[in-house]
Amino acid sequence: MSDGWKKRTELVHGGTRRSQYNEVSEAIFLTQGFVYDTAEQAEARFQKAGEDEFIYARYGNPTMAMFEDRISGYLGYEDAFACASGMAAVNGALTALLKSGDHVVAARALFGSCLYILEDILGRFGVEVTLVDGTDNEAWAAAIRPDTRLVFLESISNPTLEVIDLKHVCDLAHANGALVLVDDAMATPVFSYARACGADISIVSTTKHVDGQGRMLGGVICGSKELIRGPIETYIKHTGGAMNPFTAWTHLKALETLELRVRAQAAAAEQIAEALSGHAKLNAVRYPTHAAHPQHELARRQAPAGGTVVTFEVKGGKAACFRFLNALEIVTISNNFADAKSIATHPATTTHQRLPQEQKDTLGISDGLVRFSVGLEDPEDLIADLKQALDKA
Repeated sequence: MSDGWKKRTELVHGGTRRSQYNEVSEAIFLTQGFVYDTAEQAEARFQKAGEDEFIYARYGNPTMAMFEDRISGYLGYEDAFACASGMAAVNGALTALLKSGDHVVAARALFGSCLYILEDILGRFGVEVTLVDGTDNEAWAAAIRPDTRLVFLESISNPTLEVIDLKHVCDLAHANGALVLVDDAMATPVFSYARACGADISIVSTTKHVDGQGRMLGGVICGSKELIRGPIETYIKHTGGAMNPFTAWTHLKALETLELRVRAQAAAAEQIAEALSGHAKLNAVRYPTHAAHPQHELARRQAPAGGTVVTFEVKGGKAACFRFLNALEIVTISNNFADAKSIATHPATTTHQRLPQEQKDTLGISDGLVRFSVGLEDPEDLIADLKQALDKA
């Protein structure tokens, strides 16, 4: 972040690079490679490229560099590497930093694809993984060992919205020499507290709030320059997980309105949680900073808002839940979240369908659970739509 700039200013101007034409809107550099004036210049660049010198789009690009500078500055990190998707970012960060024989401690409440990378892929290559209840501080203390290389967690879990005491976990990990990687998708870039709590790396699925309009897949890994331009860049540039320049350009444009969008969505999410709390057709309603959430005090200490997602459990299981979903008029049924359009998801049969039933039960992913991603519609319209659909459940 530039000295003295507030965060909203950083989202509009951070990392700007202008061509010789001095364009107002950031340029899209749609090129695979770059030209050198001499063979000697090409040799020198391959030996060590300078700050604004590029070699190949898989390694970096001026449009991607603008986005990386802007998002890392906003989140309070030194640098970033932009990836093709959120999962490319998760896989790239984990695989770049781990090797056979390493030990990882992770929260058990993780997105299914993250669990697949940890347990199936990394486990196949000799990485030992210990899963813990992320809400239990004592479980972290018991699991993190002097030989633990890395700790991985979602700051707010998907889809059950568990909240982890991130400062506690970071302190434990760093006392044992371990790195902390945080998936910040649910917390949102606007309300992220990863850097403030000491996390070494924040991973953001830019498909979600950054794009925020259902258009582009993307992800970004933010951290120290040593980690980003060392093992992480080396791994991703050789394995092909980099973001494409057009996506980076759309993300730059989307960052200009990120705070306005996400703050409005978060305010609406809390309003909706309050409106649904105690509803006769629901067993429970959860939003991290709402009083009904079991960890709302911790959530409020860590961030001013709990993101843009509310979860609730419809009484009557799958059949009643499906009747509710099918009766929605404004809200869309889909499997993404953090869109401008409100989205309802039934995790047990979609995003988390492949988890064993025992694991679903442990995580609280019941047949009645709905993950409700709050969009930019008028919250009063959304509340009316949810209540009329619940009447039909």
